[in-house]
Amino acid sequence: MPEGNDRNLDDIRRDIDAVDEELISLLNRRVELAREVGLLKGRTGGHFFIPEREHQIHDRLESAGSDLLQPRHLKAIFREIISAARDAERPLQIAYWGPPGTFSELAARTTFGSSAEFLPLASITEVFNAVEHHQADYGITPIENSIAGVVPETLDMFPTTNVKICAETFIEIHHHLGSKAESLDQIRRVFAGPQPAGQCRHWLQAHLPRVEVVDVTPTSAAAARAAEDPESAAIANHLALERSGLHALAEHIQDNANNRTRFVVLGTNEPRRTGRDKTSMMFNLRNRPGELHEVLGSFVRHHVNLMMIESRPAPRAQFEYMFYVDCGGHQADENVQRALKEIRERALELVVLGSYPSTDPNLSTAL
Repeated sequence: MPEGNDRNLDDIRRDIDAVDEELISLLNRRVELAREVGLLKGRTGGHFFIPEREHQIHDRLESAGSDLLQPRHLKAIFREIISAARDAERPLQIAYWGPPGTFSELAARTTFGSSAEFLPLASITEVFNAVEHHQADYGITPIENSIAGVVPETLDMFPTTNVKICAETFIEIHHHLGSKAESLDQIRRVFAGPQPAGQCRHWLQAHLPRVEVVDVTPTSAAAARAAEDPESAAIANHLALERSGLHALAEHIQDNANNRTRFVVLGTNEPRRTGRDKTSMMFNLRNRPGELHEVLGSFVRHHVNLMMIESRPAPRAQFEYMFYVDCGGHQADENVQRALKEIRERALELVVLGSYPSTDPNLSTAL
């Protein structure tokens, strides 16, 4: 094999082709093994999306990275490898809050890869119902945003359905200005949903102060409108720009660089503990002094890190409330079990919505 300066472009390309052949052979072998797994799951009734197993793979990739292939590169590659292998086991249909081009679709594709079948639905309620009535294998909905807070439509569905949370995904909220125009000087109007427009307000004032901002609902329709108007632009994510044939005149125009949304995966799985887990639950309490204080004390006494608490109106009674809680740890962990036991003794009702692998950077399983 020629080395150093003796190697020409044809030599290098032949080596690349040979490596590609090896990769294809190995990938075929991996899919064969996935089909074996699928046959076993078919006989035992197992799930075809195993978030705790994928969590283990991602942990290995984190330590396998190099200067050439960083962990983020490996995770992106293996997301699609796992997606294709899962599709060979059994194609999965994933419901999300549509229409196409939303951050919800981006979260679904980030979680399941592009080989899944995606079902855009008109509301969060429809996503829950599709999973509960087996019209979709899984659903994905937003549950909280780092700026706007919780998504009440998601929290309010849990008391009315039997679906569980089996995974979570965090999506960075990056807004871009897309257009068919060649420069900002050609832009006369910007199409944007109310939230993206508000989150990019300072950038718009600084760079397009005299341009009309046209309110568009749903948010993902902004890119489609801009594709029909050569003197316009749209605020959208990269997926919506790509779908509409727009190029980015400016990227990352959001005023807050740390904006992100947490999405939950809805299904019937009950993932095993990984050592880095989160548990979600709901409970309601008697209306008397000190009840919530006592329940919160259960988390403190047993060293369970309380990560979020939110109250929502109870669906079956007036002026009564359900409490939604996220905490660090798995319901199989001894300290979480002890806390849950105490809460059950005080609560009128306690429902564990799921324990699942977490990638939350704020996660801590101990105080």
